[in-house]
Amino acid sequence: MESAAGGSRTGRNLPVAIAVGAGLGAVIIASLYLVKVLFLAVLVAAVGIGVTELVRSFEARDIKVPMIPVLAGMAAMIVGAYLGGAAWLLGVFAATALVMMVWRMFQGTEGYVRDVSATLLVTIYPSMLAGFVALLLADPHHGADLVVVFIATTVASDIGGYFAGISLGKHKMSPLISPKKTWEGFAGSALACMAVGGWLVAWLLHGAVWKGVLVGAVVVVFATLGDLVESVIKRDLGVKDMGSVLPGHGGLMDRLDSLVAALVPVWALLTLLL
Repeated sequence: MESAAGGSRTGRNLPVAIAVGAGLGAVIIASLYLVKVLFLAVLVAAVGIGVTELVRSFEARDIKVPMIPVLAGMAAMIVGAYLGGAAWLLGVFAATALVMMVWRMFQGTEGYVRDVSATLLVTIYPSMLAGFVALLLADPHHGADLVVVFIATTVASDIGGYFAGISLGKHKMSPLISPKKTWEGFAGSALACMAVGGWLVAWLLHGAVWKGVLVGAVVVVFATLGDLVESVIKRDLGVKDMGSVLPGHGGLMDRLDSLVAALVPVWALLTLLL
C-alpha cells in the first residue's frame, strides 16, 4: 500500500478510494464472520488478481511466467495452509516451485534463469506469503479475530501515513525508490499502527495492550518495506501501477504489497504472544 507523502501529490481520488476501501472492508468482515470458507474464496480471488497483474507486468518486459500453473499453486498453498497448517504450506510451495522449474525447462534454454527467477518470485510474493492469512484463519477459537487484527493494523499504516504525509511530509525517506514517502508519513503510520494494534488485541483477543502495540510497531516496519519493495519492482518494470481494477487505488497488487510483507512477522508474533 502506498503510504502517502503528499496530498494531491499522491494522485489518488480520495472519495473514490475511501468508498472502494469501505466496500472491500465490508466484504472481508462479512465473509470472515459468516462463513470462513467464503473468506478463503475472497482471499484466493484477491491474491489471484494480484498475481495476474504481476505476471502481465512481467510479460510487458518479455519475462515469461506461466499464469495458470502459478495461479493453481497459489490456490493450493492457501487451501493447504488452512487445512493442514504450516507443514502443508511449505510442502505445497516446494512442490509448486519444482513444477515451475520443470515446466519452463521444456520451453527451451534461452532466458531460462530469468523466467524461472521471476516465476519463483511470484510463487513467493504474494502467493506463498498469502498462505499465512489462512494459518491465522485456521485458529479454532479466534481465527476471524486474528485476521481482523492483522488486516486492520496493516491498513492503519496506509491511512496514518497518508494523512501525516499530506499535512506534515517534508523529509523524503527514499527519493530514489519512492519519492512520495516521507519520514513524517512513516511516523504517522507508526502511531496509527500501534494505536489500532493495541486497541484490537485488547478488545478482540483479550490480550495486554502492550502486545498489540508491539504488533503495530512490527507491522509499520514491514508494511513500509513492502511498499518499497513493490516500488522497486514497478520502477524496474517501468509501470506506475500494477493494474487499475480498484478505482482510486490502482491494482490489487498495489493494495496487497504491505499486507503480504507484514504477514509472516505478524503471524509469528500473534502465535507466540497470544
